[in-house]
Amino acid sequence: MGDAHEDELGTIDRRRVADLAGDDGGLPTGPLILAGVILFSALVVVYVLFFVGGGGGGVEAAEEPGPYQSAHEHGTIEMVVLGERVDFSQSEYQVAADRFHFENGNGEIWHTHATGVTLEWGMGTLPGIAVSEDSVTYEGTTYSDGDPEYDVTIQVNGESVDPSSYVLDGTTEVPPPDSADHVRIVVERANGTN
Repeated sequence: MGDAHEDELGTIDRRRVADLAGDDGGLPTGPLILAGVILFSALVVVYVLFFVGGGGGGVEAAEEPGPYQSAHEHGTIEMVVLGERVDFSQSEYQVAADRFHFENGNGEIWHTHATGVTLEWGMGTLPGIAVSEDSVTYEGTTYSDGDPEYDVTIQVNGESVDPSSYVLDGTTEVPPPDSADHVRIVVERANGTN
């Protein structure tokens, strides 16, 4: 049919005749397009992971802790900003997140319900609060230890810590004994006045 009526065949009929004869006239386009899409997707993923996610410029997000209910520990906290003690017993801080929170109207005992909760991640779950290695954000204001006007203290059990890597270590006991982590976050004016 292809030889006898070649000039009468449309594009689709020519392709069908070529398929029957085993003459496809070139490379199969379907698998080539699929391979191209897969390669492009892989390159995008590599770019995002290594060049966008790990690059400089912004603050990197805290690493995600383990799954909810993979732990249940308690410790204590004290946060004072310019002489004002932050009251974590307020409803806005009570059970703000599943894996780190305060509960039952108690603002002095923190709870973790996951493994690997860093101080930075936990505090970041609370509305209007963030901590980093040298700064504290509270109610829309960031206080930096690099600013000569402020002194920022972020300690656990009396030792300075990097909140992005320090994993909270509590106990299952309530109230927590002295062996559980006691977090202390203080922002004060550099001259010692509030």
